[in-house]
Amino acid sequence: MLFWIIAVALACAVAAIIAVTAWRARAEAPARGADVAVYRAQLAEVDRDLGRGVIGAEEADRLRNEISRRLLAADAGARGGPSATRAAHPVALAVIAAVLVAGSLSLYAVMGRPGYGDMPLAERLARAEATAASRPGQAEAEAAAPARPGQQPSEEFAALMERLRGAVAERPDDLQGQRLLARNEATLGNYAAARAAQARVVDLLGDGATAQDHLMLGEIMVLAANGYVSPEAEAAFRETLARDPGNGAAQYYLGLMRWQTGRPDVALGLWDRLLRQGPEDAPWIAPIRAQIGDAARLAGVDYTPPEALAGPSAADVEAAEAMSAEDRDAMIRGMVQSLSDRLATEGGSPQEWARLIGAYGVLGDLEQARAIHAEALEVFAGNDGALALIRAAGEQAGLGG
Repeated sequence: MLFWIIAVALACAVAAIIAVTAWRARAEAPARGADVAVYRAQLAEVDRDLGRGVIGAEEADRLRNEISRRLLAADAGARGGPSATRAAHPVALAVIAAVLVAGSLSLYAVMGRPGYGDMPLAERLARAEATAASRPGQAEAEAAAPARPGQQPSEEFAALMERLRGAVAERPDDLQGQRLLARNEATLGNYAAARAAQARVVDLLGDGATAQDHLMLGEIMVLAANGYVSPEAEAAFRETLARDPGNGAAQYYLGLMRWQTGRPDVALGLWDRLLRQGPEDAPWIAPIRAQIGDAARLAGVDYTPPEALAGPSAADVEAAEAMSAEDRDAMIRGMVQSLSDRLATEGGSPQEWARLIGAYGVLGDLEQARAIHAEALEVFAGNDGALALIRAAGEQAGLGG
């Protein structure tokens, strides 16, 4: 109701300003016409004074020129010059005011949200929490999800799946069978069946279920619900974090849940931290980069995501695990040198410079770490945020203050 009172008052105020301006023009029009008559009378008076010998011919010419100039200016105004407008009729003014007020309110009724009540920040946060607490459960979400065609397996694989389903149905406590069933049903796109099998895996393991077991259950639930994070899926992700507090996938999905329930600001904070932690090839980084801009916009934040950090990929790490200590050290030094060369020739983000300083610190090459640290301080001089990151990297590398 307060909104409507303010909106009507503003519309009426604008209409009043227009009406007053038009009315003043109407009131000024007769005055300008009177000025013309006065100047013409003065010209006639000059002629009479000249005829009576009161003034000379030279003085009469001067007065005529001055009065004529003023007469022309007044006549131009009376005829519709730059300073004059046609007098507005009171009825026309009333119609203009009514159209302005009614038109504004009608436009808002079509394009705005007439029934949307005032909602202070505290009420918005409370409503978001209520939405999160009362949102649909997994079964309801799966029932509402659009049907999606599953993959068409080969005849041989389809026969194996039928045998697996039959064996698991006969032995529901077969942990390995349930694991295989969950994985293969998910591969075929049968997410509801996969969710049921993975839930049975978690039940059979009890307290022995790992973070990965709970994460897989939550992810299958999200897939079965067409991207929606249900309360049951949220519980699975929280169980994941209880066993693995740094699990990036679980944190991503909890951020997604907060976005879906009206808290894009919380999602933005979670996702920004994950982006800065990396690694860039982690499976949750790509979906975060695809959605974090929208989350920031909805949160009303002017946000620039951090640049992608260069570093070893998961394949590099896997290859390094199979190497000897000498070969592994040589590979790491090669990657560090490659990053160092690129930053020296092309430049890079503060995060990449910080990573390079830290890498040399881990390798024990403090002299090189100190040189990179000094160069980075010069490169980012005047950028307080970047300098804070560089100094922190130097302290962690053992360079002191």
